[in-house]
Amino acid sequence: LLCGVEQGDMVVVPTLTFIAAVNPVKYIGAEPVFVDCDDSLCIDPVKLERFCAEECELRDNVLYHKATGRRIPAMVIVHVFGNMADMERILWIASTYRFKVVEDATEALGTKYTEGPYIGCFAGTMGNIGVYSFNGNKIVTTGGGGMIVSMDEELLRRAKHLTTQAKADEANFIHDEIGYNYRLTNLQAALGLAQMEQLEDFIAVKRRNFERYKRALSDVPGLFMPEFRDGIRSNCWFYTLCCDPPYPLSRTELIDRLKERGIQARPIWGLIHEQKPYKGSLCYQIESAKKYWACVVNLPCSTNLKEEDVDRVVNVIQRYGNESYRTLRAP
Repeated sequence: LLCGVEQGDMVVVPTLTFIAAVNPVKYIGAEPVFVDCDDSLCIDPVKLERFCAEECELRDNVLYHKATGRRIPAMVIVHVFGNMADMERILWIASTYRFKVVEDATEALGTKYTEGPYIGCFAGTMGNIGVYSFNGNKIVTTGGGGMIVSMDEELLRRAKHLTTQAKADEANFIHDEIGYNYRLTNLQAALGLAQMEQLEDFIAVKRRNFERYKRALSDVPGLFMPEFRDGIRSNCWFYTLCCDPPYPLSRTELIDRLKERGIQARPIWGLIHEQKPYKGSLCYQIESAKKYWACVVNLPCSTNLKEEDVDRVVNVIQRYGNESYRTLRAP
């Protein structure tokens, strides 16, 4: 809404993300266009640019989808698992093709560029609008809710207006448009402020545990943990392990084996364009997302994890892999 998206418009979105990043497009009667990810698990800027150049056209500085004639006034990018999308390339594409960028940094609070033209910029602060989540599983939590940020004061004023029931005259209960009750309570906000003071400590723990997982699993054939993008300091929110041959267990089998030992792990999200509410939505060259959907296991990642907890997870992964190797090689 803040980006001027209206009913009947299109919004470019990733298919590899949590569905909450896409549902708001449908809430206001617009349609998503799903684009593939790259090896960062974030939206692929190469395919994004190709879609804009080949499938769309600019008319009076407004981007339209040629096949449907629909406007494309905005896109949503998601910084997946604490990685950083290629913001330099994405913002150039957005400027060239005249659409706004909603930057979903719900998983990347504290992730920032350490080099390049955006050095020092944090995830969520480079697009027209950034959003953060303080859900119970995030690196900073208030138990629920989130935050909108922008360098555009008018957008923030309108955001506050819409999230507080669009009160034109609060004293007399006069409302000038459809509003929402999208607010943190004061108690949640106070908790969030205290949590923010600990953010760098949380990130240090996350990064330490990520490196411990990575070192321990790097020599297991068929297993690898994707690197975070060069030139950034990631908050390492989630620990992603990819299972491919010759590792003998599929991602589902590995998750089941960990569960048997009282260790919770989970697959990556089901691709949104394949979900029931989005069957038939426009998709553009979805390839890498299918590959990662089939192989990703997300490992325990709480800031409460101790080194011995990480070692326990690693030992189970290594042992089941070794047992499966022996079974496969038995005469």
